[in-house]
Amino acid sequence: MLWGFYAHQKINRTAVFTLPPEMIGFYKYNIQYITENAVNPDKRRYAVKEEAPRHYIDIDVYGDSAIYKMPRYWFDAVKQYGEDSLQAYGIVPWHVNLVAYQLTEAFKEKDRERILRLSADLGHYIADANVPLHTTENYNGQLTGQYGIHGFWESRLPELYVQDYDFFIGQATYIENTQLYIWQAVEQSHAALDSVLTYEKELTARYQQDEKYSSEMRGNVNTKVYSRDFSRAYHKMLSGQVERQMRKAIKMVGDFWYTAWVNAGQPDLSDLNSNDFVIEEILVEEDKDLKLRNHESGIDN
Repeated sequence: MLWGFYAHQKINRTAVFTLPPEMIGFYKYNIQYITENAVNPDKRRYAVKEEAPRHYIDIDVYGDSAIYKMPRYWFDAVKQYGEDSLQAYGIVPWHVNLVAYQLTEAFKEKDRERILRLSADLGHYIADANVPLHTTENYNGQLTGQYGIHGFWESRLPELYVQDYDFFIGQATYIENTQLYIWQAVEQSHAALDSVLTYEKELTARYQQDEKYSSEMRGNVNTKVYSRDFSRAYHKMLSGQVERQMRKAIKMVGDFWYTAWVNAGQPDLSDLNSNDFVIEEILVEEDKDLKLRNHESGIDN
C-alpha cells in the first residue's frame, strides 16, 4: 500500500494539530473523517483509470538531471512532453496543486463535504510525494533485483518503528507558491532515493535468505515478511529517513490546508460542524482491465 494505510492515516491525523485556532476546531471535530478517508485515493486506483498516475512521478525517465530541468508548471510541461507522456509517468506534483486549488474553492463556498473530502485526498497525495520510491521508474526495485522494497520502506518500517517517531511538528505556515513547494518535496524525495536502494542492496549481501525474511501471522494468514533483524539493520542504516519523510509530509499537509483556507479569505468554519455528516464510503468495483503498477506487494516469493 502507498505509505501503508496506517502511515497515511497517521499523517493526516497529525497534520490537524498544526492548524491555527480558526481552523483546528473544525478539523478536530471531523478528525475521524480526515483520518479514515486518508486512504480513499488508494481505493479509487482500482476503479478509476485516471487515479494511479496521481500518486507518483517517474522523474528519471525524462533523462539525467530531469529533477532540476522538468517544467514545474503543468502547461509548460504539457507543451514540452505532451499530456499522454506525463500521464504515463505520473503527475503527482501537478495533481497536488490542482487539489489545493479545488480545496480553496471549497473553502470559498463553505462546502463542508468538499472541504473534508478534498482535505483528506490532498493529504494523501502530498504524503505520496514525500516517498522516495514514488519518484522513480524503479519504484519497487524491480530494475535492480530488489523487488519488494516499496512495501518494505513505506509499510514494514513504519509498522515496526512509528511508535518511536517524534511527530511534534510545529504550526502550519503559509505557502507563497504551492506548485514550487510540492516540487521541493519531490526533489528531496528523489535525492533520498539512492540511499533507499543502495543500503538495502548492501545489507542484502550480508544476509542469507532465511535471515532476511521471516513469517508472521496477519489475521489468519501466515505471511512472508522482511525479518525484524533485517528491518532493524536497514532502519538504522537509513538514519531516521522514514521518520524525516513522514514529518515533512505532516508539516506540508498542514501548510497546504492552511494556505487553501487563507487564499479563500479565511472563512469562518465554526458554523460548519454538525452531527448529520456521514463518512463517505468508497465502494470500489474493481475494473479488471486496469493495469496497475504492482508495487504494493511486499516480497517476491
